[in-house]
Amino acid sequence: MEAVKAIYEEKLIQPVKGKRILITGGTTGIGRATAYLLARENQVMIVGRHQPEMDEALQGFRQQDYPDGKLVGKLGDLSSSQAIEKLFNYVDETFGQLDVLINNAGLAFNSVLEGEYRDWEYILKTNLLGYLACSRQAIDRMRSEGAGHIVNIGSMSADVREKDSSVYVATKSGIQGFSESLRKEVNDLGIKVTLIEPGAVGTDMQPREGQAEKEDKLEMLKAEDIAVAIYYCLSTPLRCDVVEMQIRPHRQPI
Repeated sequence: MEAVKAIYEEKLIQPVKGKRILITGGTTGIGRATAYLLARENQVMIVGRHQPEMDEALQGFRQQDYPDGKLVGKLGDLSSSQAIEKLFNYVDETFGQLDVLINNAGLAFNSVLEGEYRDWEYILKTNLLGYLACSRQAIDRMRSEGAGHIVNIGSMSADVREKDSSVYVATKSGIQGFSESLRKEVNDLGIKVTLIEPGAVGTDMQPREGQAEKEDKLEMLKAEDIAVAIYYCLSTPLRCDVVEMQIRPHRQPI
């Protein structure tokens, strides 16, 4: 009991409350699950490309009663520098400042033997360049506060490097390297950087058929599992950085 008491007295658990948070790719999957968890006691903005998914995500949150939280949405295609600039202008207008950026927007793609240049270009702009540009915008705002947290959602594909996934793997490997280097660049500014690499997760990026069965067999994660991991990373003391976290289903062999 004394050890538990010490944890609370020393504030080893930091409440994630009253933060201003931006989540890209926030209308579905991991992004939406994370938004629902964090928006209970924080101001959260989600970004997505499609109005129906945005409407559904916002409506789903409104059906819950969280008087201390707020969830707003902004449509935008993060493959465009103009859209990213407009997004952060909207963040300024809505929040006035930014405490947390969760880079999560990503698109699936298979091999470089499929598609053509413009297809790969769009994936790289969304999955990788969007992370870089949003991080820069966030850092410009966090720098003045001497604090902030950037969470990059990558994938264990960066290490596993599956066959027939070379384009997707390239983007996730890029996020892995970017996150490690960026952390060293901004730590002195008081800004934390965390990379979270999930294994198989039941989201829109995976075939829907059989997802529930795989989850029951502990062969696939739920989006909410990653949301909880993100919350943990945001709740650690100032002296403690979760640099990289890999999360895989209990029965995922690789």
